Amino acid sequence: MDKNEKTILTTDNDVQTEEKKVPIPVFLTVSPSPHIRSHENISSIMLDVLIALMPAFLWGVYVFGWRALMIAVLSVASCVGFEALTEKILKCPITVSDLSAAVTGLLLAMNMPVSVPLWLPVVGGFFAIVVVKQLFGGIGKNFVNPALAARVFLFTAWAGFMSRFPAAGAKINSVAIELAEGDIIAGATPLASLKEGTLPDIHLLDNIIGNVGGCIGEVSAFMLAAGGIYMLVRRVITWHIPVAYIGTVALLTYLFPQHGGVAADFMLAEIFSGGLFLGAIFMATDYTTSPVTSKGRLIFGIGCGCLTVLIRYFGSYPEGVSFAILIMNVLVGYIDKLTIPRRFGGNPDGK
Repeated sequence: MDKNEKTILTTDNDVQTEEKKVPIPVFLTVSPSPHIRSHENISSIMLDVLIALMPAFLWGVYVFGWRALMIAVLSVASCVGFEALTEKILKCPITVSDLSAAVTGLLLAMNMPVSVPLWLPVVGGFFAIVVVKQLFGGIGKNFVNPALAARVFLFTAWAGFMSRFPAAGAKINSVAIELAEGDIIAGATPLASLKEGTLPDIHLLDNIIGNVGGCIGEVSAFMLAAGGIYMLVRRVITWHIPVAYIGTVALLTYLFPQHGGVAADFMLAEIFSGGLFLGAIFMATDYTTSPVTSKGRLIFGIGCGCLTVLIRYFGSYPEGVSFAILIMNVLVGYIDKLTIPRRFGGNPDGK
C-alpha cells in the first residue's frame, strides 16, 4: 500500500483506503470562466507595449525636438525610481524589472506637451506610481490607469503648462528648466479648432500622419495604429475595446456633427485629433483597469466613446479621452459582474 494511504476498517469488515489530503498545486485550481491562458510573463508583455509605443514616441521626438526625449527620460526614470523606493520603504519585493513602471512613465510623457517644465514629469511620476499604484497594493491592484490619473492631476493643477502646445515643426531642443515665452510658438491644436466650431485648417493626411500640434505621443494616429496592430499580432490586446471606442466616436460624430459641418469631414477630424488613438489602443486596454470578458470590453469601449463625445461637445475642455477612460475604469467591476459567463454544474447556491 502506498505510504500516502491509510487503511480504514468499516462495520462490514470491508477494507477501504483513504488518501491523505495533499495540497492542490495552484495551477490545478479550478475557477469560473473566463480563463486567461498565457505563456508570457509581465515583463515580456510590458516589453511588447514599449516596442509598440516606440513609433509614435519617436515621431513625437522628430516633430517636437530633443526636449521630448528629455521629458520621456525624466518621466520613466522617476516612475522606476519611485516604484523601487516605495517598495523598499514598504518592505515589498522590488518589481521594477517587470517594466510596468517604465510603461507608465513613457505613457505619461507621451501625454504631455513638449513645452512643460522638466520638473512636471517628476511630479507626475510620483503621483502615478506612489499615489495611484503603490498605495493601492502595486501592480494589478490599482483601480484606475496610473498614467491617465497623473495626466488629469497635472492638467487640473497646472493647466497653463499642460495646455501650452507648440505648433508642429516648432522643434524645442532647449533643456532649460523653464522655457522663455519666446522659445514657444503657440499653435492651435485640431481639437481647439473643433471646439471653437470650425474644422481645423489642416490637411487630413497631415492630421493622420501627425504634422499637427499636440502632446508628444498623441499626434500621429498612423504610428499609434501601427503599434496597435503589433500588439494585436502579439496577442497583448484584443480588438474589442479599440474598435468599440473609436467606432462609437466615429458613429456619434457622424450622426451629430457640430455647427452644421459636413458630417464625414467633421467625423474624420474628431477621430484623428487629440488623444483618441493613444487612449483607445494603449490606455483603455490596460489589463488591470479594463473588463475581462469580450462582451464587457465592448461595453467598456462604447461607454468610453460616448463619454468622450459628451465631454468634447458639452464640456469645458476640448479633449475628453482621459476623463472618459477614468470614469469607465471605476465601472469595470460592475461591468465584469454583469457580463460574467453563466456557470454550468454545481449547486444553485454556489456551494
